[in-house]
Amino acid sequence: MAPNEPDPNPNPVQAPSLYLQDMEELEKVFNRFDANGDGKISVDELDNVLRTLGSGVSPEELLQVMEDIDTDRDGFISLPEFAAFCRSDTHDGGASELRDAFDLYDRDKNGLISAKELHLALNRLGLKCSVEECQNMIKSVDSDGDGSVNFAEFKQMMTKKSCSNGSVH
Repeated sequence: MAPNEPDPNPNPVQAPSLYLQDMEELEKVFNRFDANGDGKISVDELDNVLRTLGSGVSPEELLQVMEDIDTDRDGFISLPEFAAFCRSDTHDGGASELRDAFDLYDRDKNGLISAKELHLALNRLGLKCSVEECQNMIKSVDSDGDGSVNFAEFKQMMTKKSCSNGSVH
């Protein structure tokens, strides 16, 4: 038993702790999608949320989204499936989903997300926050200083997973 012997388990809970701060927020979003509160998101519930956000998708696109997220193929999205999708690595095929998400926020289709657009989208999802809080969120990722979030900044923000600071009410 040497004092300088390396710990046999150097990262006992390292990986999950990266996402612990996001889990509460993720559950809030999941519960907004799960309108009837049965613990799973149906095709109809997903469709309703996308329409609420102003994104009418075709039935084919809706089924494709369900197929991508519903990994156990039971016809519903569970919280673990939803969490896995939200945390999935976007370096490969996730680029189109990221673009779709960006477009949901970019209401005027000018390629930028303003504080007002972010405020509207978050409030439609039931995540109540002020325009000032949205301006602060944008400032934290606005690398070019234009007061808005472009797609590159959005992509960086979504892949960093470091946006929750507990100030959103």
